[in-house]
Amino acid sequence: MKNDKPEEHEIPQLQRPPSPPPHTTFATRQIHAPSFSAFKPRDYRFSGQPRSMTHIAWSCDGKRVAAVGHDKMARVWNSDKPLEPRLATLYSGTHTEDVSYVSWNPTHPDLFCTSSLLDRRIVFWDARQKSRSISHTTLQYGATTTNYSPDGKHLLYTGYSADSKHVQASFLRLKGGNEWEMMENVGAKGSKGIFNNAGDAVIMAHTGLHNLDVYNFPDMTLYENVSAHVGGSTSVALDPRGRYLASGGLDGIVNLFDLDEWICARTITSCDHSINAVSFSYDGEYLALATAGPYVDICATETAAPLHRVPSPGPAPTVAWHPSQHAIAYCSKQRDGQQTSGAYVSTFGILE
Repeated sequence: MKNDKPEEHEIPQLQRPPSPPPHTTFATRQIHAPSFSAFKPRDYRFSGQPRSMTHIAWSCDGKRVAAVGHDKMARVWNSDKPLEPRLATLYSGTHTEDVSYVSWNPTHPDLFCTSSLLDRRIVFWDARQKSRSISHTTLQYGATTTNYSPDGKHLLYTGYSADSKHVQASFLRLKGGNEWEMMENVGAKGSKGIFNNAGDAVIMAHTGLHNLDVYNFPDMTLYENVSAHVGGSTSVALDPRGRYLASGGLDGIVNLFDLDEWICARTITSCDHSINAVSFSYDGEYLALATAGPYVDICATETAAPLHRVPSPGPAPTVAWHPSQHAIAYCSKQRDGQQTSGAYVSTFGILE
């Protein structure tokens, strides 16, 4: 008897939604979209250690890309070079456990921080000084994600506190120089959090809840609460133009909220797996969606139309657009049981 069920490693084909209103199309708005189908992903494999990569991010000028994972260090590449393991500059010596996340300072292209859930540290680095970190802060609970405010003077981090079953968010404030301090009695619940483009609000996603919370910052009074996903919200991203908030969920859906009305303007339903991360391109025209499947989807913001499906060696926990070019970086790990294994960092698109 013939088995028509697709193999686990096969990439599902994109299903195109109905035609969008003509006034939202690229042709009507005289936008020439990149030929994404002409590009090929460039996958760089790490054999042995690290066991996997957990996060990847571009510096604010796009000249460097950093990745962290399960080996107590950060790797940084110049973006004009291949992301081969031997070409990475290694930053280590302060974390004592696996590294969870990396964030670049939005105002300084050489400064970045890394966080670890297990050693409960956020470590601050200067990419020009690879011998040692410039400072670090020990937290009351480990940090799974970090996000700088637009002016680089505050840092939001999320993680599990020892006495709580919920993921919560707290903040560090720049004291001066390279020293940071805790902001007392300022916090919120949520598994992922970002600042808005003005830096006067914080948007929180809840993996275990269906809603998004928007707080005024720094007093953290609740400004808005919107329903987003069945099963929980996993990721949020802001349109650089200030038009939309994108949220991804365990339901495999990405919602685009109009930031003037706080209503869902459109929904992307082309993904066949839950959403791990979402990222806007620098011009706000495109969304990249990292999923629990072996692919990354690229969709049009204004129409929600799927444009291209990028194959990856395995599910990607993160994806990030270059800050000034139509190129993405992501990391992944091949599924267990495949002939080859290892962690990967990948790029897709043209870097000029």
